[in-house]
Amino acid sequence: MRISIIGAGIMGLSTAFEFASAGVEVDLIERHQGPGLGCSFLAGGMIAPWCEVESAEPLVCNMGQEALHFWTSDVPVATRQGSLVLAAARDRPELNRFSRLTSHYKRLDGAELALLEADLQGRFSEALFFPEEAHLDPREATRALAERLAAMPNVKLHFGVDVSDPADVPADWIIDCRGLAGRGALPDLRGVKGEMLVLRTQEITLARPIRFLHPRFPVYIVPRGDGRFMIGATSIENEEEGRITARSMVELLSAAMTVHPAFGEAEIIETGAGLRPAFPNNLPRFRIEGRMVRANGLYRHGFLLAPPVARRLRRTILEGAYFPEVMDVDSRERQRA
Repeated sequence: MRISIIGAGIMGLSTAFEFASAGVEVDLIERHQGPGLGCSFLAGGMIAPWCEVESAEPLVCNMGQEALHFWTSDVPVATRQGSLVLAAARDRPELNRFSRLTSHYKRLDGAELALLEADLQGRFSEALFFPEEAHLDPREATRALAERLAAMPNVKLHFGVDVSDPADVPADWIIDCRGLAGRGALPDLRGVKGEMLVLRTQEITLARPIRFLHPRFPVYIVPRGDGRFMIGATSIENEEEGRITARSMVELLSAAMTVHPAFGEAEIIETGAGLRPAFPNNLPRFRIEGRMVRANGLYRHGFLLAPPVARRLRRTILEGAYFPEVMDVDSRERQRA
């Protein structure tokens, strides 16, 4: 059997890895000159299933726990130091709300928080700590997956190849993982804009991601090593790609400086905005049409959901398995309506 996968973002790479590990002949075709250069390039990389359940369906948490194993054992590129959730004193109700909606955390006082993150000493009187969660650098993760694939004799990587119609690709199965580029066949797919900054400073050391709660939006601070921190949060319902707005930059920086004022002196080394593909319910799905499969809709949970979705896709095609959580989304939506 030969499978052609179109798109080498995190969904395409994860799918290629699943099939190649099962001994299938795989062609991975990508229009960019390398892997992970679409919306995966701007991702936060938090593997935080229990935090995500605050605003996402239980399915995201359940599948995210599978992703934790994948990124710490199968492709061990994640750092498992847990996640911290903080709020300013005036926003303590937000922290309490977050705690009611989530699980698998420890409530810390200020002294316990300082033991985890010395640079936060005296800045917050309480925090939520999710010790089982992890984080990764998305660019290192996609590079590691591509390197693993390149070393497999049953995999061929084709970069810089633009496929206008996946149906024309010769293969036993074709799997379309192009994100928004594939929505010609998925009219209910939409783009959700995400914006981010990368700051560099040697004045702050953090070992784990921080979610800083705000009544309007949370802000994520994710350490990337070498004094670099990814600052992100936004999920904007528009499809304007490529630029971060002044308002978003001010809000992201303001939140980061509330966590630690030294971020105000940090160097901005990168800004970015990308479009994440999402279905109306913000859950992933794959659709099978003859020998064509369209896997899409990871929303802002790409690195959290791609490995478990890919595993279900592999088992569906090779074993005839059936997974209603990613194959029957349409019927579930009709039941809710």
